[in-house]
Amino acid sequence: MTVFGSDAYSPAEIARRVSEVGVAKARLPVVSMAMLGLLAGAFIAMGSLYYTLVASDATLGFAATRILGGLAFSLGLVLVIVAGGELFTGNNLLAMAWAEGAVSTGELLKNWGIALGANAAGALGVAVLIVATGYPQMNGGAVGVTAVTIAAAKASLPFWEAFFAGILCNLFVCMAVWLALAGRSVIDKVVAVVFPISAFVAAGFEHSVANMYFIPLGIFLKDTVDVAGIAGLDRLDWTGYVRNLVPVTLGNILGGSVLVALVYHVVYRRGVEKGAHAGSAERASTPRGD
Repeated sequence: MTVFGSDAYSPAEIARRVSEVGVAKARLPVVSMAMLGLLAGAFIAMGSLYYTLVASDATLGFAATRILGGLAFSLGLVLVIVAGGELFTGNNLLAMAWAEGAVSTGELLKNWGIALGANAAGALGVAVLIVATGYPQMNGGAVGVTAVTIAAAKASLPFWEAFFAGILCNLFVCMAVWLALAGRSVIDKVVAVVFPISAFVAAGFEHSVANMYFIPLGIFLKDTVDVAGIAGLDRLDWTGYVRNLVPVTLGNILGGSVLVALVYHVVYRRGVEKGAHAGSAERASTPRGD
């Protein structure tokens, strides 16, 4: 740290923190895990609705819409990291603790399953609440139209396109979480999150938890807004919801657990003995989203 003139954690220290926090997350009580998962799903939905608001402004150019929308969407992961939440995509980093033998396959799958289900419930809950507000009518109804347009496009994605977009998305998301763990302050964490997250959103990659909000909201609104000219409406239904989430979720798992967690495991944690994690759940800070 003296050499680099920074108080940020080094990459090797980040790897140790990711592994230790992974152990703590895997052993959270089920009720706590589920409640934090609900919060994380709601937080990502909040970032998604912020993105939709920006995207509804037709006066912005393509690049400006993507970049500003990505910055707005970053709110979701900032809330998860700072306020606390169990986010399925970020929790793909638990694969590092699993690779070291500190977390069992059962513990890993339990965390992922509970987080995914709770994230879906939290995101859906926000979508239901949004329908009951005046949000879709904002900007002369353009916000509602934009929400349906986004949802229809996602529900119409071919399987392999959604899968590969899911891989790249969670590569960025898990790198954002990784970088946030390098920081020691709230400002450090926010700055670390913003650039990777805004980049994946600007590039149009697919985030499973965000889609748990986007697609249901589009389904709820498609009969209440002017849908003239919106492509893919025939695929915007609950079947389309599942058809999107399956490849995107699989892609997210591959992108986060393999391309980030297991790659860094090989670089920094290969050969670490399981005993090195004794008490790590107690040493790690209370797990939030990081």
